[in-house]
Amino acid sequence: MKTIAIHTNNQPEFDRELIAGLPASGPRYTSYPTADRFHNGFGETEYANALELRGLGALNKPLSLYIHIPFCNTICYYCGCNKIITKDKSRADAYIEYLEREMDLLAPHLSGRHQLAQLHFGGGTPTFLSDEQLERVFAMIRKHFQLMPSGEYSIEIDPRKVSRDTVFHLGRLGFNRMSVGIQDFDPKVQAAVNRIQTVEETREVIEAAREAGFKSVSVDLIYGLPHQSLESIKPTIDTVLALDPDRLALYHYAHLPHIFKPQRRIDTEAVPGSEEKLDILQYAVHTLTERGYVFIGMDHFAKPDDELAVALREGWLQRNFQGYSTYADCDLVAIGVSSIGKIGSTYSQNERDIDAYYAAIDAGRLPIMRGYQLNRDDILRRSIIQDLMCRFALDFQLYESMFGIPFAQYFKAELADLQQLAQLGLITMRGNGLKVTPKGRFLIRNIAMVFDHHLRHKETTAKYSQTV
Repeated sequence: MKTIAIHTNNQPEFDRELIAGLPASGPRYTSYPTADRFHNGFGETEYANALELRGLGALNKPLSLYIHIPFCNTICYYCGCNKIITKDKSRADAYIEYLEREMDLLAPHLSGRHQLAQLHFGGGTPTFLSDEQLERVFAMIRKHFQLMPSGEYSIEIDPRKVSRDTVFHLGRLGFNRMSVGIQDFDPKVQAAVNRIQTVEETREVIEAAREAGFKSVSVDLIYGLPHQSLESIKPTIDTVLALDPDRLALYHYAHLPHIFKPQRRIDTEAVPGSEEKLDILQYAVHTLTERGYVFIGMDHFAKPDDELAVALREGWLQRNFQGYSTYADCDLVAIGVSSIGKIGSTYSQNERDIDAYYAAIDAGRLPIMRGYQLNRDDILRRSIIQDLMCRFALDFQLYESMFGIPFAQYFKAELADLQQLAQLGLITMRGNGLKVTPKGRFLIRNIAMVFDHHLRHKETTAKYSQTV
C-alpha cells in the first residue's frame, strides 16, 4: 500500500477532560480483526492452505518468526501473559523438542529456507533458557531460515535472570534488539507485585547490550501499579532516563483479578485511581518529550534518530502482534504454545494449553487452536486501521482506487462518527481525507474503533485494556 508521510514536529497534546469523556477501553489493534474474533472453525487445514497459497505467490517475500517461551522462574502478580512458573530447566528441554517438531511439521508448507526479516522471542521469560538451550533453538531457526544482515532480531529480557556473559552470547547468536522489563524501581511497588529488581542489574544488562553491538535497547514501564503515585514515579522516570534507552514503552496496568488469578494477590485498595493514573501518565509524557523522545503512538516513545522515529516521519511505520515495527508488513510464522501468526489474509493461534499443544504435535498435527480468514471488508478496514495507528492520517481517494469503493457511501455511518470526533478536536477533516491532531494521537485507539465493523455489529466477551 502507498504510504502517507508524516511531516510534523507537533508534540502530543494531553487533554485530560477529553480523555475522561471518551470510552475508556478498546482494542490495541495489533491485528484487525482482533484476536477475540478468532474461532475454532479455522484450524490446521485452513492454516496449511494459507501457507500453500503464500508459496504459490510470494516465495521470495521475507518472513517474520515469533517464538513463545512460556517459562518464568517467579510470578509477577500483574502479569496476564501465557506462562508456566517453574525452576526446572528440564521442562524447557522437552518444550524445545516440541518446538523443533512443530517447525518440522511446518517445513513442507514453507517450501525451502526463507529469508527472515524479523525474529522475536517473547514469553514468559525467553532468557529462562540456558545458553545451550538458546543455541539449540537457533540451530533450529538456521535450519529452516536465513538470517538477513538488515533483519530485526529481538528478545524480551528480565534483567534479574541475565548475566553480562549471557547478553554477549545473545549477540553472538544473532539478536540485535532487546526489550528490557523494568515496570517500576520503587521498592514498595516492586514488593507489591513480587518483582524485586535493582537499578544496578538493569544497568549492567543495558550496558552489556550496547557493548555487544545491539542496535536498539527498549525498556518497559507500567503505570497504575499498586502504591504508585505521581511522586513515587518521578525517581523511576529519572533513573530510566539516565539509563538512556533508545525506545520506551509506558503501558497501562489493567487490574482484572477476576480474569488473571495472580492479580488476586494484589491489594485492590492500593491500586491508584483514575485521576492519579492520569497524573502519572501526564507527567511521564511531558518529561519524556521534554527530554527529546518522540511520541510514536499509543504508549511508545523513541529517540529522534531511532528507526521507529524515522519510520514515523517517513511514513513506513508498521504495527503487528509485537507492537510498532519498522519493517514492511511481513507474513508472520508463530511457533510455540499460544503464539499468534499471520499468513496472507489469515490469522492463526496455537493451542494455549501446554498439554493440548504437546498432544497435537504428538499426533502429527500443526497445533492450531483457532484462527480467522479475512474477507474483503476486513482487509479494507485492516488497511485503514493500520494507516490510522501508524501514519495518523487517511487518504480516502487511495482506498477508492485500491478497493473500488465510493468511500463516503461505504463508510457513511463511520464518517458521521468521525464528524463528532472532529468537533472534539481529535481529527481534522478535509474533502478527501483526515488527519489526527496532536491531542487525538493519544486517543488513536478510539479513532480506529470507528472503523471496527466487528466492534459495531458483533458482541464479544473480551475485556479490552484502557485506551489511555
